[in-house]
Amino acid sequence: MAEENIQNQSDSTETKTPKQFEIAILPLQNTTLFPETVVPLAVGRERSIRAVEFALSTEEKLICCITTINADVTGNEAKSSDLYQVGTIVNIKRMMRADATMQLIVQGVDRVRVTDWIQEEPFLKAKVEVLPDLVIVDKEEVEALKRNIQGLVQEALAMLPQVPPEIRMAVTSQTNAVQLSYFLASVLDLGVETEQKMLEASTTDELLMLTHAALAKEVEIMQIRSKIANVAQTEMDKSQRDYILRQQMKAIQKELGEDDTGEKAEAEQLRERLETADLPDEVRKEAERELKRMEQLPQAAPDYHVIRTYLEYVLELPWKKSSEEKLDLAEARKILDEDHYGLEDIKERILESLAVIKLRPDSKSPIILFVGPPGVGKTSLGRSIARALGREFERMSLGGMRDEAELRGHRRTYIGSMPGRIIQSLRRVGVNNPVMMLDEIDKLGNDYRGDPSAALLEILDPQQNNSFRDHYLDLPFDLSKVFFIATANQLAPIPAPLRDRMEIIQLAGYSDMEKLNIAKQYLVPRQIKENGLKENQIEITDDAINLLTGRYTREAGVRQLERTIGNLARKVALKVAQGDEMHETITPTEVKKYLGAPRFYPEKAREENPAGVATGMAWTEMGGEVLFIEATALPGGSGLTLTGQLGDVMKESAQAARSYLWSHAAEFNIPTNAIKENGVHLHVPAGAIPKDGPSAGVTMASALASLYTGRKVRSDTAMTGEITLSGLVFPVGGIKEKVLAAHRAGIRRIILPDRNEADTEEIPEDVLKELEIIPAMRVSDVLNAALETEATEPMAVNYRIPGAETVSEKSNEPLIAKEKS
Repeated sequence: MAEENIQNQSDSTETKTPKQFEIAILPLQNTTLFPETVVPLAVGRERSIRAVEFALSTEEKLICCITTINADVTGNEAKSSDLYQVGTIVNIKRMMRADATMQLIVQGVDRVRVTDWIQEEPFLKAKVEVLPDLVIVDKEEVEALKRNIQGLVQEALAMLPQVPPEIRMAVTSQTNAVQLSYFLASVLDLGVETEQKMLEASTTDELLMLTHAALAKEVEIMQIRSKIANVAQTEMDKSQRDYILRQQMKAIQKELGEDDTGEKAEAEQLRERLETADLPDEVRKEAERELKRMEQLPQAAPDYHVIRTYLEYVLELPWKKSSEEKLDLAEARKILDEDHYGLEDIKERILESLAVIKLRPDSKSPIILFVGPPGVGKTSLGRSIARALGREFERMSLGGMRDEAELRGHRRTYIGSMPGRIIQSLRRVGVNNPVMMLDEIDKLGNDYRGDPSAALLEILDPQQNNSFRDHYLDLPFDLSKVFFIATANQLAPIPAPLRDRMEIIQLAGYSDMEKLNIAKQYLVPRQIKENGLKENQIEITDDAINLLTGRYTREAGVRQLERTIGNLARKVALKVAQGDEMHETITPTEVKKYLGAPRFYPEKAREENPAGVATGMAWTEMGGEVLFIEATALPGGSGLTLTGQLGDVMKESAQAARSYLWSHAAEFNIPTNAIKENGVHLHVPAGAIPKDGPSAGVTMASALASLYTGRKVRSDTAMTGEITLSGLVFPVGGIKEKVLAAHRAGIRRIILPDRNEADTEEIPEDVLKELEIIPAMRVSDVLNAALETEATEPMAVNYRIPGAETVSEKSNEPLIAKEKS
């Protein structure tokens, strides 16, 4: 067809057109025709066909082709305003009909400009004038542009090996710069706007400038495409090479008897899981890198199994999976009340956390520390919190942990390395927002392997744990959604920075009334069920439970109480299992029958204290205790003797009490020689139990004042508080436990530091209403409230009068505390 076009072009004679004349207009879309170019056209629209038929009916067979400004406008819809004003007159060389379309071969003749539109129907017709030939303004610039264009053409042809030879010859042999530009514009897709500017150019300089810019842009695009194609080809060649090598390696392994079918199956399974897993971008990138390493290793290699285990941990961790929380406050309150009796402050704190989560779902979970004696329900309270929140529960015991790697994990450089227990727990529960209980956090140890409490500083810090890095994973994991609950029996062993990261909630021991209610509502029904009994087969009376609480158990909590109730239930279960149909009512008599004699004889308030004996209160891990501090004079002796396994702080309190009374002897009517010429022995039963702390200071001062003055300490009074050498009484801790222990012992008057008076709000009302609370600011307040008015057992004192023999005198002066303002 190209040869025929060229032949037709060579055979044709130039058609001379007048300067202005009327001609049919053929609208074109996305196409611009140039003079002296041969182009095929397909005409199918009705109005365009009529325009072509009109042109064919003329002798010259000329028609004017003008491009539409908007590419969306079709030939049927085109109006005079939708077309450019400059177009090209073409000579229709050949026409063939195919169905409803015309196939034309046209050759460009001249550039024309529309001077006037004559008609729009049945086809467009206009009066046009032929534009003059292009002129050259600067010959040197035109020559430079022409050479640059030829160079760009050669560069483009080098990147287009598929161009036919005829086209190559036509381009390279063209010497006319204008015809070369028109030819390139017709061959390349430069865009309608650029091509129209080239057609409308009035000078050769302008035409070549537009051609050079458009051709340079096309060459740059070709270079980029060629570069992309080369990179893609290189990657394809590498993939083919890797495939061939893998096939060869597979054949070699098969010959050696090392079949890798299982290896490939594992790798494929891991890759499928990796593609479907919901992982953070950083985690996915690291997992893909490790999987590629694994695929390149033989199954017998040690690193193969290390990487596989690592990937399994990564894929099984709940990076973005959370459990749906219950946000019903009424239901949460009901669950907490079902599981625990009392503890109103703690329940209120849990409901507050739930309310915050309900109002702000993206809030960070709180970190709480429960501190209290054993058996008060710290661990079971954590389970209830998880049930109330609708979260998974995971308990982790920290007692005796000494290796920091147990929390942070071991690095993968070691054989048998594993993640830390935090990551393992999250893998087990399968969600990233469980309630995680760190039990016995005060029992952590440390040695050459590290300090686990230091690792907890990051884990229990909401500002840091959102990017916790386990040594094994070495990837950031968000722990901020985990509800951490730590438990401890004492605060002292917990490092101060770690305590500062947790909200401390004290759980004191239970009163006898609270233990009775807990046993009736929770312990007895649970033990009946666990021992295979029915409710109609056993009944434990309130008196029996009170006996178990006071004489068969000795604790602040209810763990031993539940164990003892279980022992009774097993006794009844044995009878039922032997075939006895019965209903057993456990009374105090049956308790002694089944369990034997009582095991504990707790300290009771003495009916009468001799002079030199005072009742104090102490705090232990098992709850509160009542202790009796006894002081006796050593005539002829000297100094202060202390016994009862007292700690350094308690010894210093005794020395401070004696020094204060000695320095203020005149105020309390104590003869100075009664202290100076007599030694004192201070003893705190029970001697086998270690004791320490400053809270016995007021009790020691009362015992010594009673000894020196002969005034007894009231037997219904117990006291606690730290003293200073200036006579002030400082506050102490454990008030609730101490007061409950004193109440159990029959004490009805309690002397407390005045700044501890607010702590009495934690004491149950049924206990508080039976007690008289006396606040004391100074030691004189304590002595006035604790000592009886009259001296009944005056102390024999020895002192010397200058120039005379030893005289024995008894002091029976009443104590009058003289406070100085």
